[in-house]
Amino acid sequence: MAEDLVKTLAELKEKETYRIVEERLHAGEDPLRILEEARRAVEIVGQRFAEGEYFIPELILSGEILKAITRMVKPKIARVAGEKRLGKVVMGTVAGDIHDIGKDIVVFMLDVNGFEVLDLGIDVPAQRFVDAIKESGSRVVGMSGFLTLAFQSMKDTVEAIKKEGLREKVKIMIGGGQVDEQVRIFTGADAYGKDAMAAVKLAKDWIGG
Repeated sequence: MAEDLVKTLAELKEKETYRIVEERLHAGEDPLRILEEARRAVEIVGQRFAEGEYFIPELILSGEILKAITRMVKPKIARVAGEKRLGKVVMGTVAGDIHDIGKDIVVFMLDVNGFEVLDLGIDVPAQRFVDAIKESGSRVVGMSGFLTLAFQSMKDTVEAIKKEGLREKVKIMIGGGQVDEQVRIFTGADAYGKDAMAAVKLAKDWIGG
């Protein structure tokens, strides 16, 4: 059944994908497992895009399907007791990058794990991150980027946060695409997350949830 969902979504069979998700949710399957398989399928779409098999319309469609699946599974995931929020997290895809699939998954997972997330969207300039930190008082910032050009934007954003005297007040995590430890060092971030659950763990460690 897992391979059915991964294969069907990767082939962008929209109606069939939703049918599989509905059937599995109705059967009481773990919604987080379903979401993880959907994420894997979207990764395959990304690989096919990189190899020239898929193009921008297919990439956008896969993102829309993933968002729809996220809306389907969200009611099935129990929130933390009493809706008590653990803390605020500022999230955004950095300037020059318009990829939002990875960011949206992280935002969703942070939300269902009890965080109040300020989602700044895509192609977010450094100053917008700075303003959001000031306005929200958030102690955690997440920056997403799929393209390699995003690494410089991440570095510029960290520098802007430092210039405003906010660097010691926040922890910064980065993720997406080819982000690794070398990129973390280059950007000056505190940590990088390989996936959404890694981002949740970092936020909990830093905020104390």
